[in-house]
Amino acid sequence: MSDIRLKPGEKKEFYRRLLTIAAPISFQSLMLALVAAADALMLGRVAQEQMTAVSLAAQIQFVQNMILMAVTGAGSILGAQYWGKGDRATMQKLFHLMLRANGLISLFFFAACEAVPEILMRLFTHDDVLIGIGITYLKIAGWSYLMTGISQCYIAMMKVSDHVPPSAWISSCTVVTNIILNAVFIFGLFGIEGMQARGAALATTLSRLAELALCLAVTMRNGYIRPDVRSLFSSDARLARDFARQCLPLLGGSLFWGVGFTSYTAIMGHMGSDAAAANSVAAVVRDLVCCACNGIGGAAGIMVGNELGAGKLERGKQYGIRLMKISFVIGFASTLLVLAVTPLIVRMVVLTDEAGAYLTGMMVIMAVYMIGRCVNTVTINGVLDGGGDTVFDVISLAVCMWGIAIPLALLGAFVFRWPVLLVYACTCLDEVGKIPWVIYRLYRFKWVRNLTEPDPPEGA
Repeated sequence: MSDIRLKPGEKKEFYRRLLTIAAPISFQSLMLALVAAADALMLGRVAQEQMTAVSLAAQIQFVQNMILMAVTGAGSILGAQYWGKGDRATMQKLFHLMLRANGLISLFFFAACEAVPEILMRLFTHDDVLIGIGITYLKIAGWSYLMTGISQCYIAMMKVSDHVPPSAWISSCTVVTNIILNAVFIFGLFGIEGMQARGAALATTLSRLAELALCLAVTMRNGYIRPDVRSLFSSDARLARDFARQCLPLLGGSLFWGVGFTSYTAIMGHMGSDAAAANSVAAVVRDLVCCACNGIGGAAGIMVGNELGAGKLERGKQYGIRLMKISFVIGFASTLLVLAVTPLIVRMVVLTDEAGAYLTGMMVIMAVYMIGRCVNTVTINGVLDGGGDTVFDVISLAVCMWGIAIPLALLGAFVFRWPVLLVYACTCLDEVGKIPWVIYRLYRFKWVRNLTEPDPPEGA
């Protein structure tokens, strides 16, 4: 496997598939990010405290999503390869595994939000006003957490079984519903009393209910992988082992990354309401700009996985190299986009003068961060994961995020009392710092594996 160049015909097929898969996923990612943007903009028009409290409270769902993503990610890695192999029976068994795991996770987070919301909020801030608003948000939004895990299993299975457009359509409908209901319940339209943060929570819950209903309806059609109630709780020992082999590193990586990002938010939250407000807006912008790299990364995992599962190892390797190069282009384009929209964003949100100054500085820092974020999303979460190399993500996060970025941010915030923007820069170090390591890992080609073989080799 020495030739890494694609032939002209293969290049055309590569870009056709990339566009076909990445465009709907990018659009879906954009739609999901627009919900957070709508919450921030609408609540920002009401009061800075409402916006900040909801941003902090939403970190609970962020952590939940990290765990759910480990489960659906493991199912997607194996599913992409089994779909490339043409094994629909195993695809359904994978679906069952995902549903059982995510159902338990969703139930846990729902119970936590309903039983101990104050404890959860105190993890992110000591401001009693923000805590009070966050509690009212979590008590309502917690109900949406029950449905999120199930619907994400359906959407993940659609993506790896050549039904990416319907999955994007479902997510888009959910987002449009959420944004409309946000306006109705936050501001109190059509004679309804304005509910502010509680309105955002209610809109989220109702839109998630609609999402689950759409998933169930769409997958009733022919050609879709859907669960069989009669065998939902039956298990396949070998498949369960393969699933665990992928899921556990993904879970470790998701928790490292999710809790790490939540720690960043908590650190900024404890540096004052102005710093927390600016960080909340910057996070929304970051998620919006990352939509393109999320789409390319999602497509990378599916495309590489399909080729490897079909036994076309050389082509899978060729795809991986080209996708890594594309990620640099997306990264630099994202940098320019962040810098271009910074003046507009600062004017759009109602912030104090100090918070506005923080936001401007954070956007400039984030512009550099975007290069690393794009390269790592496509290469680690797309290419390497597509071949089952899920352990590397855990190692890189342990070293770069937990070994460098988080300790520096904690020391800067609570020991050395560094300026807000310097502490924020520390939280962005990990993505940029691990680029050389990621490229080195890619070119070792240990990720070029067929996971559908009876005895797949152990990860490096």
